[in-house]
Amino acid sequence: MSLNIEKNKELTTVYLSGEIDHHSAKFIRNEIDSVVTSLAPRELALDFSAGTFMDSSGIGLVMGRYKLINSLGGKLYVKNVSPGTEKIMKLAGLDLLAKISSKEM
Repeated sequence: MSLNIEKNKELTTVYLSGEIDHHSAKFIRNEIDSVVTSLAPRELALDFSAGTFMDSSGIGLVMGRYKLINSLGGKLYVKNVSPGTEKIMKLAGLDLLAKISSKEM
């Protein structure tokens, strides 16, 4: 698991790659929270285009980042998720918290 963060006051984008599970979620959460609390961007985008696996920890990761960015008056976007991951996120109700878009084919 690795992540790359494009930092910008207007839009901060986090590119997630590899597996997002209970082993990696804490590291990801800490990295994102550090950037978001210091920059307070208007929008936070989580880009899953290079993600290979996500368990329930990924759902918690998205929910927690929504709570953080929302508390700062910002909006959350979840981009480039696989169709299966998009379905799971919608079943979990994440589409009520963030705009979710699947990978373009």
